[in-house]
Amino acid sequence: MNVAVVIIFFVLALFVAIIIHELGHFVTARRARVKVEEFGIGIPPRLFGIRRGETIYSVNAIPVGAFVRMAGENDPTVPRSLAGKGPWTRLRVYVAGPMANILLAFVLLSAFNALPYSVIAGNGIMVHAVTENSPAQEAGIKPGDVILNMAGQPVRRWGDVQTMVNSVEEGEEITLLLLGQEETIKLKPQFDPELQRRVIGVSLCWNMVRQIEESSPAYYEAGIRTGDTILAINGQSVYNDASLSAALRSVEEGEQIGFAILRDRKQIEGSLADAASETLPGVELRWVPGVGIEQDKLPAWRAIYEGASFIGYMPVLIVRAFPLIIRSPDLALVGPIGAGQLTVEAVYASGFSIILFMAGLISLGLCMFNLLPIPPLDGGGMLVAFIEGCRRGKRLSPRALHLAYTIGTVFLIALVVLITFSDIRRLIIGGGFGL
Repeated sequence: MNVAVVIIFFVLALFVAIIIHELGHFVTARRARVKVEEFGIGIPPRLFGIRRGETIYSVNAIPVGAFVRMAGENDPTVPRSLAGKGPWTRLRVYVAGPMANILLAFVLLSAFNALPYSVIAGNGIMVHAVTENSPAQEAGIKPGDVILNMAGQPVRRWGDVQTMVNSVEEGEEITLLLLGQEETIKLKPQFDPELQRRVIGVSLCWNMVRQIEESSPAYYEAGIRTGDTILAINGQSVYNDASLSAALRSVEEGEQIGFAILRDRKQIEGSLADAASETLPGVELRWVPGVGIEQDKLPAWRAIYEGASFIGYMPVLIVRAFPLIIRSPDLALVGPIGAGQLTVEAVYASGFSIILFMAGLISLGLCMFNLLPIPPLDGGGMLVAFIEGCRRGKRLSPRALHLAYTIGTVFLIALVVLITFSDIRRLIIGGGFGL
Protein backbone atom coordinates (compact mmCIF):
# COMPACT_ATOMS: atom_id res chain seq x y z
CA MET A 1 0.00 0.00 0.00
CA ASN A 2 1.18 3.54 -0.80
CA VAL A 3 2.82 5.29 2.16
CA ALA A 4 0.86 8.50 1.43
CA VAL A 5 -2.45 6.64 1.82
CA VAL A 6 -1.41 5.21 5.19
CA ILE A 7 -0.27 8.65 6.37
CA ILE A 8 -3.61 10.17 5.33
CA PHE A 9 -5.47 7.55 7.35
CA PHE A 10 -3.14 8.13 10.31
CA VAL A 11 -3.78 11.89 10.22
CA LEU A 12 -7.51 11.23 9.95
CA ALA A 13 -7.39 8.86 12.95
CA LEU A 14 -5.47 11.42 15.01
CA PHE A 15 -7.88 14.17 13.94
CA VAL A 16 -10.94 12.11 14.92
CA ALA A 17 -9.37 11.16 18.28
CA ILE A 18 -8.76 14.83 19.12
CA ILE A 19 -12.29 15.85 18.05
CA ILE A 20 -13.84 13.09 20.18
CA HIS A 21 -11.64 14.20 23.10
CA GLU A 22 -12.84 17.78 22.86
CA LEU A 23 -16.42 16.64 22.30
CA GLY A 24 -16.22 14.85 25.67
CA HIS A 25 -15.28 18.15 27.34
CA PHE A 26 -17.98 20.00 25.39
CA VAL A 27 -20.89 17.71 26.27
CA THR A 28 -19.92 17.44 29.94
CA ALA A 29 -19.42 21.21 30.26
CA ARG A 30 -22.83 21.88 28.73
CA ARG A 31 -24.48 19.40 31.10
CA ALA A 32 -22.74 21.13 34.00
CA ARG A 33 -24.19 24.47 32.81
CA VAL A 34 -20.77 25.87 31.97
CA LYS A 35 -20.95 28.48 29.22
CA VAL A 36 -19.16 27.15 26.11
CA GLU A 37 -18.20 30.10 23.92
CA GLU A 38 -16.72 28.13 21.00
CA PHE A 39 -16.30 24.58 19.74
CA GLY A 40 -13.70 24.68 16.99
CA ILE A 41 -12.46 22.13 14.48
CA GLY A 42 -8.91 22.86 13.43
CA ILE A 43 -6.62 25.55 14.84
CA PRO A 44 -7.24 29.32 14.29
CA PRO A 45 -7.28 31.56 12.34
CA ARG A 46 -10.99 30.98 11.83
CA LEU A 47 -12.29 30.34 8.33
CA PHE A 48 -15.97 30.54 9.24
CA GLY A 49 -18.28 29.91 12.17
CA ILE A 50 -21.95 29.43 12.89
CA ARG A 51 -23.54 30.62 16.14
CA ARG A 52 -26.11 28.33 17.71
CA GLY A 53 -27.39 29.73 20.97
CA GLU A 54 -24.45 30.98 23.00
CA THR A 55 -21.86 28.81 21.24
CA ILE A 56 -19.93 29.42 18.02
CA TYR A 57 -19.17 26.29 16.01
CA SER A 58 -16.13 27.12 13.90
CA VAL A 59 -13.94 25.63 11.20
CA ASN A 60 -10.37 26.90 11.31
CA ALA A 61 -7.50 27.21 8.87
CA ILE A 62 -5.00 24.71 10.32
CA PRO A 63 -6.61 21.26 9.91
CA VAL A 64 -5.03 19.71 13.01
CA GLY A 65 -6.93 19.10 16.21
CA ALA A 66 -9.92 20.79 17.79
CA PHE A 67 -10.65 22.91 20.85
CA VAL A 68 -13.37 23.92 23.31
CA ARG A 69 -13.30 27.50 24.65
CA MET A 70 -15.24 27.88 27.88
CA ALA A 71 -16.05 31.09 29.70
CA GLY A 72 -13.63 31.98 32.48
CA GLU A 73 -11.56 28.80 32.47
CA ASN A 74 -9.21 30.42 35.01
CA ASP A 75 -11.42 33.23 36.35
CA PRO A 76 -14.09 32.22 38.88
CA THR A 77 -15.62 35.70 38.81
CA VAL A 78 -16.99 35.22 35.27
CA PRO A 79 -20.66 34.11 35.30
CA ARG A 80 -21.16 30.41 34.47
CA SER A 81 -17.40 29.94 34.16
CA LEU A 82 -15.60 26.62 34.50
CA ALA A 83 -13.36 28.09 37.22
CA GLY A 84 -16.45 29.20 39.12
CA LYS A 85 -17.80 25.68 39.44
CA GLY A 86 -17.11 23.40 42.38
CA PRO A 87 -14.00 21.17 42.33
CA TRP A 88 -15.87 17.93 41.65
CA THR A 89 -17.74 19.50 38.71
CA ARG A 90 -14.45 20.73 37.25
CA LEU A 91 -12.92 17.30 37.80
CA ARG A 92 -15.80 15.76 35.85
CA VAL A 93 -15.32 18.18 32.95
CA TYR A 94 -11.57 17.58 32.82
CA VAL A 95 -11.84 13.79 32.94
CA ALA A 96 -14.52 13.69 30.21
CA GLY A 97 -12.00 14.20 27.38
CA PRO A 98 -9.74 11.25 28.26
CA MET A 99 -12.78 9.08 28.99
CA ALA A 100 -14.17 9.88 25.52
CA ASN A 101 -10.86 8.67 24.07
CA ILE A 102 -11.13 5.44 26.04
CA LEU A 103 -14.65 4.91 24.68
CA LEU A 104 -13.45 5.56 21.11
CA ALA A 105 -10.52 3.15 21.61
CA PHE A 106 -12.91 0.49 22.92
CA VAL A 107 -15.10 0.80 19.80
CA LEU A 108 -12.11 0.72 17.43
CA LEU A 109 -10.36 -2.19 19.15
CA SER A 110 -13.58 -4.20 19.33
CA ALA A 111 -14.19 -3.55 15.63
CA PHE A 112 -10.62 -4.61 14.84
CA ASN A 113 -11.04 -7.84 16.81
CA ALA A 114 -14.31 -8.57 15.01
CA LEU A 115 -12.68 -8.41 11.56
CA PRO A 116 -11.64 -11.65 9.82
CA TYR A 117 -7.89 -12.05 10.11
CA SER A 118 -5.19 -14.19 8.57
CA VAL A 119 -3.03 -16.32 10.81
CA ILE A 120 -0.11 -18.64 10.13
CA ALA A 121 -0.79 -22.19 11.32
CA GLY A 122 0.85 -25.58 10.83
CA ASN A 123 1.06 -29.12 12.09
CA GLY A 124 3.20 -28.13 15.05
CA ILE A 125 5.67 -25.34 15.68
CA MET A 126 9.48 -25.32 15.58
CA VAL A 127 11.86 -24.42 18.39
CA HIS A 128 14.32 -21.75 17.30
CA ALA A 129 16.32 -21.45 20.53
CA VAL A 130 16.29 -22.85 24.06
CA THR A 131 17.12 -20.79 27.15
CA GLU A 132 19.93 -22.09 29.33
CA ASN A 133 18.85 -23.78 32.57
CA SER A 134 15.23 -23.56 31.48
CA PRO A 135 12.60 -26.31 31.87
CA ALA A 136 12.86 -26.95 28.11
CA GLN A 137 16.63 -27.50 28.26
CA GLU A 138 16.33 -29.75 31.28
CA ALA A 139 13.71 -31.79 29.39
CA GLY A 140 16.10 -32.25 26.45
CA ILE A 141 14.36 -30.00 23.91
CA LYS A 142 16.75 -28.71 21.24
CA PRO A 143 16.64 -26.07 18.47
CA GLY A 144 14.97 -27.56 15.39
CA ASP A 145 12.57 -29.75 17.38
CA VAL A 146 8.93 -29.45 16.31
CA ILE A 147 6.34 -29.39 19.09
CA LEU A 148 3.25 -31.25 17.90
CA ASN A 149 1.20 -31.44 21.06
CA MET A 150 1.05 -29.80 24.49
CA ALA A 151 -1.17 -30.76 27.42
CA GLY A 152 -3.01 -33.18 25.17
CA GLN A 153 -3.88 -30.48 22.60
CA PRO A 154 -2.43 -29.99 19.10
CA VAL A 155 -0.10 -27.02 18.67
CA ARG A 156 -0.83 -25.11 15.46
CA ARG A 157 -0.09 -21.42 16.16
CA TRP A 158 2.50 -19.44 18.10
CA GLY A 159 -0.03 -18.36 20.73
CA ASP A 160 -1.01 -21.97 21.42
CA VAL A 161 2.18 -22.61 23.39
CA GLN A 162 1.66 -19.75 25.84
CA THR A 163 -2.06 -20.53 26.13
CA MET A 164 -1.32 -24.12 27.07
CA VAL A 165 1.45 -23.14 29.48
CA ASN A 166 -1.10 -20.88 31.20
CA SER A 167 -3.69 -23.69 31.25
CA VAL A 168 -1.87 -25.75 33.89
CA GLU A 169 -1.87 -24.84 37.56
CA GLU A 170 1.26 -23.27 39.03
CA GLY A 171 3.73 -25.97 40.00
CA GLU A 172 2.12 -28.63 37.79
CA GLU A 173 3.88 -30.41 34.95
CA ILE A 174 2.88 -30.12 31.30
CA THR A 175 3.36 -32.82 28.65
CA LEU A 176 4.85 -32.23 25.20
CA LEU A 177 5.03 -34.46 22.13
CA LEU A 178 7.79 -33.75 19.61
CA LEU A 179 7.87 -34.69 15.94
CA GLY A 180 9.55 -38.07 15.45
CA GLN A 181 9.09 -39.15 19.05
CA GLU A 182 6.50 -41.63 20.25
CA GLU A 183 6.58 -40.78 23.94
CA THR A 184 5.68 -37.47 25.52
CA ILE A 185 8.10 -35.55 27.71
CA LYS A 186 7.19 -33.69 30.88
CA LEU A 187 8.40 -30.36 32.18
CA LYS A 188 7.32 -27.82 34.77
CA PRO A 189 6.86 -24.19 33.57
CA GLN A 190 8.61 -21.54 35.64
CA PHE A 191 7.78 -17.89 36.29
CA ASP A 192 9.88 -15.32 34.40
CA PRO A 193 10.07 -12.09 36.48
CA GLU A 194 11.12 -10.04 33.45
CA LEU A 195 8.25 -11.19 31.25
CA GLN A 196 5.89 -11.45 34.24
CA ARG A 197 4.48 -14.79 33.05
CA ARG A 198 5.21 -18.51 33.15
CA VAL A 199 7.48 -19.88 30.42
CA ILE A 200 9.16 -23.11 29.38
CA GLY A 201 12.20 -21.37 27.88
CA VAL A 202 11.82 -21.62 24.10
CA SER A 203 11.58 -19.18 21.22
CA LEU A 204 9.59 -20.33 18.19
CA CYS A 205 9.82 -20.23 14.41
CA TRP A 206 8.47 -21.79 11.20
CA ASN A 207 11.77 -22.67 9.54
CA MET A 208 15.44 -23.24 10.23
CA VAL A 209 18.50 -23.32 8.00
CA ARG A 210 19.60 -26.95 8.13
CA GLN A 211 22.63 -26.58 5.88
CA ILE A 212 24.30 -23.85 3.84
CA GLU A 213 27.20 -24.02 1.40
CA GLU A 214 30.01 -21.67 2.35
CA SER A 215 30.59 -20.94 -1.33
CA SER A 216 27.01 -19.68 -1.83
CA PRO A 217 26.16 -15.95 -1.97
CA ALA A 218 23.64 -16.52 0.82
CA TYR A 219 26.57 -17.42 3.10
CA TYR A 220 29.30 -14.91 2.20
CA GLU A 221 27.06 -12.04 1.02
CA ALA A 222 23.82 -12.24 3.02
CA GLY A 223 25.52 -13.74 6.09
CA ILE A 224 23.03 -16.61 6.54
CA ARG A 225 24.27 -19.39 8.82
CA THR A 226 23.17 -22.87 9.88
CA GLY A 227 20.57 -22.61 12.63
CA ASP A 228 19.24 -19.25 11.44
CA THR A 229 15.56 -18.63 10.80
CA ILE A 230 14.54 -16.59 7.75
CA LEU A 231 11.72 -14.35 8.98
CA ALA A 232 11.09 -12.20 5.92
CA ILE A 233 12.39 -11.28 2.48
CA ASN A 234 11.93 -7.68 1.39
CA GLY A 235 9.31 -7.24 4.10
CA GLN A 236 7.27 -10.32 3.13
CA SER A 237 6.84 -12.99 5.81
CA VAL A 238 8.42 -16.37 5.08
CA TYR A 239 6.68 -19.41 6.58
CA ASN A 240 6.72 -22.14 3.90
CA ASP A 241 8.24 -22.95 0.50
CA ALA A 242 5.46 -21.14 -1.37
CA SER A 243 5.90 -17.92 0.64
CA LEU A 244 9.67 -18.07 0.10
CA SER A 245 9.23 -18.43 -3.66
CA ALA A 246 6.61 -15.65 -3.77
CA ALA A 247 8.90 -13.29 -1.86
CA LEU A 248 11.82 -13.99 -4.19
CA ARG A 249 9.61 -13.58 -7.28
CA SER A 250 8.53 -10.15 -6.08
CA VAL A 251 12.10 -8.83 -6.27
CA GLU A 252 12.61 -6.66 -9.34
CA GLU A 253 15.50 -7.53 -11.64
CA GLY A 254 18.69 -5.94 -10.35
CA GLU A 255 17.15 -5.14 -6.97
CA GLN A 256 18.84 -6.16 -3.73
CA ILE A 257 17.14 -8.93 -1.74
CA GLY A 258 16.72 -7.86 1.88
CA PHE A 259 16.59 -10.52 4.59
CA ALA A 260 15.27 -10.38 8.14
CA ILE A 261 17.00 -13.24 9.99
CA LEU A 262 16.50 -14.56 13.50
CA ARG A 263 19.67 -15.77 15.22
CA ASP A 264 19.81 -16.61 18.92
CA ARG A 265 16.60 -14.62 19.53
CA LYS A 266 18.06 -11.52 17.87
CA GLN A 267 16.81 -10.17 14.56
CA ILE A 268 19.56 -9.20 12.14
CA GLU A 269 19.45 -7.83 8.62
CA GLY A 270 21.21 -9.13 5.50
CA SER A 271 21.10 -8.49 1.78
CA LEU A 272 21.89 -10.31 -1.42
CA ALA A 273 22.15 -9.35 -5.07
CA ASP A 274 19.18 -10.48 -7.15
CA ALA A 275 19.58 -14.22 -7.68
CA ALA A 276 16.84 -14.31 -10.36
CA SER A 277 15.50 -17.48 -8.78
CA GLU A 278 12.56 -18.72 -6.73
CA THR A 279 14.96 -20.53 -4.40
CA LEU A 280 18.08 -19.71 -2.44
CA PRO A 281 20.95 -21.68 -4.03
CA GLY A 282 23.11 -23.45 -1.49
CA VAL A 283 20.55 -23.09 1.32
CA GLU A 284 18.65 -26.07 2.70
CA LEU A 285 15.73 -25.14 4.93
CA ARG A 286 13.74 -27.30 7.29
CA TRP A 287 10.06 -26.35 7.56
CA VAL A 288 7.26 -27.11 9.98
CA PRO A 289 4.98 -29.49 8.05
CA GLY A 290 1.65 -28.25 6.71
CA VAL A 291 2.19 -24.53 7.37
CA GLY A 292 -0.16 -22.12 5.61
CA ILE A 293 -2.43 -19.11 6.03
CA GLU A 294 -5.81 -19.62 7.68
CA GLN A 295 -8.71 -17.19 8.03
CA ASP A 296 -10.18 -16.76 11.47
CA LYS A 297 -12.75 -14.53 13.15
CA LEU A 298 -13.77 -13.90 16.73
CA PRO A 299 -17.44 -13.97 17.74
CA ALA A 300 -18.87 -10.53 18.56
CA TRP A 301 -18.89 -11.07 22.33
CA ARG A 302 -15.28 -12.20 22.26
CA ALA A 303 -14.23 -9.21 20.13
CA ILE A 304 -15.86 -6.84 22.64
CA TYR A 305 -14.26 -8.69 25.55
CA GLU A 306 -10.80 -8.54 23.94
CA GLY A 307 -11.22 -4.81 23.24
CA ALA A 308 -12.14 -4.12 26.86
CA SER A 309 -9.38 -6.43 28.15
CA PHE A 310 -6.71 -4.63 26.14
CA ILE A 311 -7.76 -1.28 27.58
CA GLY A 312 -7.90 -2.70 31.10
CA TYR A 313 -4.41 -4.13 30.61
CA MET A 314 -2.91 -0.79 29.51
CA PRO A 315 -1.72 0.28 33.01
CA VAL A 316 0.21 -2.99 33.29
CA LEU A 317 1.75 -2.44 29.84
CA ILE A 318 2.78 1.08 30.83
CA VAL A 319 4.49 -0.15 33.99
CA ARG A 320 6.30 -2.86 32.02
CA ALA A 321 7.39 -0.25 29.47
CA PHE A 322 9.45 1.68 32.04
CA PRO A 323 12.63 -0.41 31.41
CA LEU A 324 12.25 0.24 27.65
CA ILE A 325 11.72 3.95 28.30
CA ILE A 326 14.96 4.05 30.27
CA ARG A 327 16.86 1.84 27.81
CA SER A 328 15.51 3.22 24.50
CA PRO A 329 13.48 6.40 25.05
CA ASP A 330 13.58 7.14 21.30
CA LEU A 331 11.48 4.01 20.67
CA ALA A 332 9.23 4.17 23.73
CA LEU A 333 8.35 7.88 23.61
CA VAL A 334 7.00 9.10 20.28
CA GLY A 335 5.06 12.10 19.06
CA PRO A 336 2.78 12.43 16.04
CA ILE A 337 5.69 11.94 13.61
CA GLY A 338 6.89 8.77 15.35
CA ALA A 339 3.34 7.47 15.68
CA GLY A 340 2.86 8.02 11.95
CA GLN A 341 6.04 6.08 11.16
CA LEU A 342 4.97 3.28 13.51
CA THR A 343 1.57 3.12 11.79
CA VAL A 344 3.19 2.84 8.35
CA GLU A 345 5.46 0.01 9.55
CA ALA A 346 2.54 -1.79 11.19
CA VAL A 347 0.40 -1.60 8.03
CA TYR A 348 3.23 -2.90 5.86
CA ALA A 349 3.94 -5.72 8.31
CA SER A 350 0.37 -6.80 9.09
CA GLY A 351 -1.93 -5.43 6.38
CA PHE A 352 -4.31 -2.49 6.19
CA SER A 353 -6.79 -3.92 8.71
CA ILE A 354 -4.26 -3.08 11.44
CA ILE A 355 -5.16 0.59 10.90
CA LEU A 356 -8.18 0.14 13.20
CA PHE A 357 -5.93 -1.23 15.93
CA MET A 358 -3.45 1.63 15.44
CA ALA A 359 -6.31 4.16 15.55
CA GLY A 360 -7.35 2.66 18.88
CA LEU A 361 -3.78 2.98 20.16
CA ILE A 362 -3.67 6.60 18.99
CA SER A 363 -6.84 7.36 20.94
CA LEU A 364 -5.44 5.60 24.03
CA GLY A 365 -2.13 7.44 23.64
CA LEU A 366 -3.95 10.79 23.51
CA CYS A 367 -5.87 9.78 26.64
CA MET A 368 -2.72 8.76 28.55
CA PHE A 369 -0.87 11.92 27.55
CA ASN A 370 -3.71 14.16 28.74
CA LEU A 371 -3.97 12.27 32.03
CA LEU A 372 -0.42 13.28 32.99
CA PRO A 373 -0.82 15.38 36.18
CA ILE A 374 0.90 18.36 34.61
CA PRO A 375 -0.84 21.71 34.09
CA PRO A 376 -2.14 22.75 31.57
CA LEU A 377 -3.09 19.18 30.57
CA ASP A 378 -6.39 17.67 31.70
CA GLY A 379 -4.51 15.67 34.31
CA GLY A 380 -3.16 18.89 35.80
CA GLY A 381 -6.65 20.37 36.01
CA MET A 382 -7.90 17.13 37.55
CA LEU A 383 -5.11 17.22 40.14
CA VAL A 384 -5.93 20.82 41.13
CA ALA A 385 -9.66 20.05 41.33
CA PHE A 386 -9.01 16.92 43.39
CA ILE A 387 -6.79 18.79 45.87
CA GLU A 388 -9.38 21.53 46.24
CA GLY A 389 -12.12 18.94 46.66
CA CYS A 390 -10.17 17.30 49.47
CA ARG A 391 -9.81 20.77 51.02
CA ARG A 392 -13.62 21.05 50.98
CA GLY A 393 -13.63 23.59 48.19
CA LYS A 394 -10.87 25.84 49.52
CA ARG A 395 -9.04 27.08 46.46
CA LEU A 396 -5.33 27.07 45.87
CA SER A 397 -3.76 30.50 45.66
CA PRO A 398 -3.74 32.15 42.20
CA ARG A 399 0.03 32.63 42.57
CA ALA A 400 0.62 28.90 43.15
CA LEU A 401 -1.62 28.00 40.21
CA HIS A 402 0.10 30.50 37.91
CA LEU A 403 3.52 29.10 38.88
CA ALA A 404 2.35 25.50 38.35
CA TYR A 405 0.89 26.29 34.94
CA THR A 406 4.02 28.19 33.88
CA ILE A 407 6.38 25.37 34.92
CA GLY A 408 4.10 22.75 33.38
CA THR A 409 3.86 24.63 30.08
CA VAL A 410 7.63 25.07 29.83
CA PHE A 411 8.16 21.37 30.63
CA LEU A 412 5.63 20.23 28.02
CA ILE A 413 7.13 22.48 25.33
CA ALA A 414 10.59 21.08 26.08
CA LEU A 415 9.25 17.50 26.05
CA VAL A 416 7.46 18.01 22.73
CA VAL A 417 10.58 19.54 21.16
CA LEU A 418 12.80 16.66 22.35
CA ILE A 419 10.38 13.96 21.19
CA THR A 420 9.85 15.66 17.82
CA PHE A 421 13.62 15.96 17.36
CA SER A 422 14.00 12.26 18.18
CA ASP A 423 11.25 11.31 15.69
CA ILE A 424 12.81 13.39 12.90
CA ARG A 425 16.28 12.03 13.65
CA ARG A 426 14.97 8.47 13.43
CA LEU A 427 13.55 9.17 9.99
CA ILE A 428 16.75 10.86 8.77
CA ILE A 429 19.04 7.98 9.81
CA GLY A 430 16.61 5.40 8.44
CA GLY A 431 15.75 3.89 11.82
CA GLY A 432 12.52 2.06 12.58
CA PHE A 433 10.58 0.14 15.18
CA GLY A 434 11.53 -3.35 13.96
CA LEU A 435 8.05 -4.42 12.84
